[in-house]
Amino acid sequence: MLRNGTTGDWLGTFQGHKGAVWSAHINSKAERVVTGSADYTAKLWDAYTGEELQSFTQNRIIKSVQFSTDDKKILTGGQDKILRIYDLQDPTAAPTELSGHTNTIKTALYTDQNTILSGGQDNTLRIWDTRSGEEVKKIELSSNVSGIECSLDGKHISTSSGKQAHFLTRGSFENVKTVTLPMDINTVSLSPDSNTFVTGSSDDFSVRVYQFQSNNEIECHKGHHGGVHCVRFAPDANTFSSGSEDGTIRLWQYGDVKCYGLWQEWKEQSSAINTANP
Repeated sequence: MLRNGTTGDWLGTFQGHKGAVWSAHINSKAERVVTGSADYTAKLWDAYTGEELQSFTQNRIIKSVQFSTDDKKILTGGQDKILRIYDLQDPTAAPTELSGHTNTIKTALYTDQNTILSGGQDNTLRIWDTRSGEEVKKIELSSNVSGIECSLDGKHISTSSGKQAHFLTRGSFENVKTVTLPMDINTVSLSPDSNTFVTGSSDDFSVRVYQFQSNNEIECHKGHHGGVHCVRFAPDANTFSSGSEDGTIRLWQYGDVKCYGLWQEWKEQSSAINTANP
């Protein structure tokens, strides 16, 4: 589904997959969407009309899809352990394949135009140079990699693996810090100002906020009725979203609630009431 980022209003649904949709990404101009599914296909969509533009068929479930930073390529990864790069300027051509993972790839993304970072069930993070097609670095972890994110400030990579959240520098992929938490996490997101990070878990269906420097838990948000598999910060560094097995997407704010998105109307109504009743 596509929704308005300011109001949350439903805009439309992309219909065509015949299996669970594991991943979706919208390009930088918000004109194209790519999705990856359990029906062994990745699909390219027109974000304005909902029309399916292209379907890329593979032989196993696709877990991760993403546009390149210039929107000219699509990256996929999944159960067949192979990363594939499709050139949208020639979408019917055979994709470039990157091999090295020994188990399912759960998440992969471009960190810049020539670099890909991938992780999955072989307990590794792998860095690839798209120009040579070679793996240039491998980071061994103690658990499966369930999520990777480039922070909105462009400086950090955040990854979730078992009970640990790892934070790396974006360019050199050096470890900034590793935080061990009391529960398994599926996902982690670092705020744009690098002051806080949030996690999502299947252990207690929670969304938790931590201070980045001290690792202290600031808040615990409950409300989901299923495992939380995706959390992402908004650019304001105060608002974040969570996606869950319970079929809902929820917006949260920590600290003082501020005017944002669906809270816009509430804020205006509150101000009007206060003005009318000083």
